[in-house]
Amino acid sequence: MEFLLYIVFLVVGIALGFYIGTKIGTKRAKESIEAKLKAAKEDAESIIKNAEKEAAETKKKMIIEAREEAHQIREEIEKEKKRREEEIKQMEERVLKRDEMLSKREELIDKRENYVENLKIELEARSKDIEQKEKEIQQRFIQLAGITHEQAKELVLQEAREKYENEVAKIFAQIKSRYEDESDKYAKKVIADAIQRYAPEYVNEVTISTVALPNDDMKGRLIGREGRNIRTFEKITGVDLIIDDTPEMVTLSSFNPLRREIARRTIEKLVQDGRIHPARIEEMYEKSKVEVEKEIKEAGQEAVITVGVGGLHPEILKLLGRLRFRTSYGQNVLAHSIEVAQIAGLLASELGLNVDKAKRGGLLHDIGKAIDHEVEGSHTIIGAEVIKRYGESDEIINMIMAHHGEEEPITAEAAIVAAADAISAARPGARREDVENYIKRLMKLEEIARSYKYVENAYAIQAGREIRVIVQPDKTDDATIEKMAHDISVRIENELQYPGVLKVVVIREKRSVSYAK
Repeated sequence: MEFLLYIVFLVVGIALGFYIGTKIGTKRAKESIEAKLKAAKEDAESIIKNAEKEAAETKKKMIIEAREEAHQIREEIEKEKKRREEEIKQMEERVLKRDEMLSKREELIDKRENYVENLKIELEARSKDIEQKEKEIQQRFIQLAGITHEQAKELVLQEAREKYENEVAKIFAQIKSRYEDESDKYAKKVIADAIQRYAPEYVNEVTISTVALPNDDMKGRLIGREGRNIRTFEKITGVDLIIDDTPEMVTLSSFNPLRREIARRTIEKLVQDGRIHPARIEEMYEKSKVEVEKEIKEAGQEAVITVGVGGLHPEILKLLGRLRFRTSYGQNVLAHSIEVAQIAGLLASELGLNVDKAKRGGLLHDIGKAIDHEVEGSHTIIGAEVIKRYGESDEIINMIMAHHGEEEPITAEAAIVAAADAISAARPGARREDVENYIKRLMKLEEIARSYKYVENAYAIQAGREIRVIVQPDKTDDATIEKMAHDISVRIENELQYPGVLKVVVIREKRSVSYAK
């Protein structure tokens, strides 16, 4: 029991001691914190006072600086304002001066307009007076002379024409005779040398082709049941297939040689194969078309190698190859182009000109004929546009335009190409001409010759390559007929198209007849 009391008192004492110690420690800590708080408060108050003092000084300083800056800005604004006012004042002065000048100018213009108007009125009045005087003079002249003004003018011109025409004709004959002999001899020599050095054979081409058949039974197979094969063939190829009584032969007709050639090969393949029906016709047509296109490329390359011209665009080579299947008056255009190139090169060599340029122009001069059925326009214009597109020079383009007179030649080589083209076309057998056009050309030749004064009759001979003009001998002389021949030839050049050279001969013959009895 006593032990328990002892323990209880001990626990109570410990608890009481802990409580008293805690109270004492808390009091001391509180006093220490209060002291620190007081010191911190004093420091804070000191800092705030110092900060307030510094802020006041800073504020004062900033106010002073702001005032100074505001003063400077105000001064600058005043200066800018004065400067702007001065500029505005100067501009106003200039505007006033300009207004004054414009006003003066308007006054001057008004004065000039008034002057011009008055002058116009005065001139019109004078013009009327002059016209009136002219009428009076004309009437007086008619009364005195008995003819009108126009009749008098025509009379004076007629007298002058009759007086000086003979003298002009004599001078023309002298000049012509002076230079004609030498130039004619030299030109003939050069052309003869060129033709002699290049003389290929010619075979005229026509607008039909014939295909041999193994037997006449093949004709029926080509026609097909109810004509389906021949209709398919003509539709695909664009060529007329003519089957007549000619034994073992059919005819292909088309003005397009390229289509006709493809059609001919198609027929040959069908005959060789033996199977003839619409599908087979189309298949053989495609094969023939590929073969012909390959030959076109080879023909263009061969032409370039033959002539010796390089650097042509591949598309131009294709067009040259297509010329192999084009004809002009029955003459193969590719063969004609190669010949023109060779002759032009020979002529250029004889005359000391650029041979390569002449050959190039000669080879390309008819290139437009390869596509002239696809594009509107003459073959010269089409050809010039094509080679321009593929980078040919302006001189080559001019050669194409000049060989039929579309443009004037700008180089001597261009004139040579035109001459070579005429030489190639004018060779006997080189070209054929439609009978109707041939007759019209002869009639036009004779009509031109008969239109001249003192001409009794005119006859076109030598297949239209010569025109003989017979004049009245008593009303002309030798000098007059020289000039007449020249005038007729110039007019023929301007009005007609003809191959080669056309000769104009004016004949003046005087016969005296007497009888002895």
